[in-house]
Amino acid sequence: MIDKFERTKILLGNESMKRLSECRVAVFGVGGVGGYVCEALARSGIGQIDLIDNDRVCYTNLNRQIIALNSTIGRYKVDVMADRIRDINPDCIVNVHKTFYLPPEARSMKQLSVSTNASDTDRNKDQTENRNASDDTDKKITGEKFDFATYDYVVDAIDTVTGKIGLIVECSEAGTPIISSMGAGNKLDPSAFEVSDIYKTSVDPLARVMRRELKKRGIRKLKVVYSKEESVGTGAEGTGRRRRTPGSVAFVPSVCGLIIAGEVIRDLSDKS
Repeated sequence: MIDKFERTKILLGNESMKRLSECRVAVFGVGGVGGYVCEALARSGIGQIDLIDNDRVCYTNLNRQIIALNSTIGRYKVDVMADRIRDINPDCIVNVHKTFYLPPEARSMKQLSVSTNASDTDRNKDQTENRNASDDTDKKITGEKFDFATYDYVVDAIDTVTGKIGLIVECSEAGTPIISSMGAGNKLDPSAFEVSDIYKTSVDPLARVMRRELKKRGIRKLKVVYSKEESVGTGAEGTGRRRRTPGSVAFVPSVCGLIIAGEVIRDLSDKS
């Protein structure tokens, strides 16, 4: 019988492939960067993948996200990616989390808010039933608590500083390896990406903020993928909380995602 990972085994060997098949990796953020991370992890034989994202595929994702097709618009990104992973490797266990990751302190505040609101509806049966029906929505609002000790590796591909900091701190406390993506927007040169420790980065404005915040929290090291390319333009006028929408192309976030996946695979297979 033909082994779908035959070509990979030539490079990594049987022992490493067995190790990868027993590993569990969590990918936070299944967008332009995270989607390609998942793609490469699935095609490299990772045995269990957790997908964490509460966003749906939209029309403007078509220019860069591997899960974005006209046929998938409106579907949850984690559902589309889960189907894709299972089609690539039916043996891979895929755990879907339709939630927005929040750091512990923010999660506690949100849960307190939801709990306070819910207490007002406990007065009659009908309202209680309505609240139970909205449990899934509440989970998306409050964020889900994750046991980071259960993961062999965590990938941070989300785009909020507070979320990134929270992930890194929780992984540090659990002793779980994590790799973080820095900015991939407003870039045109995929060859400018580098793998580095956060404290050795330069140019990237997100990395600058991360260095400052992580130093405050006593985090001494963090593997990141970042670009040395200066931002090309400042993006377009945004809406809502996002003041500006960064420009993007197909060949930049995808490369960042593949580099991240390569680091995860090499670290877990002891080929780094």
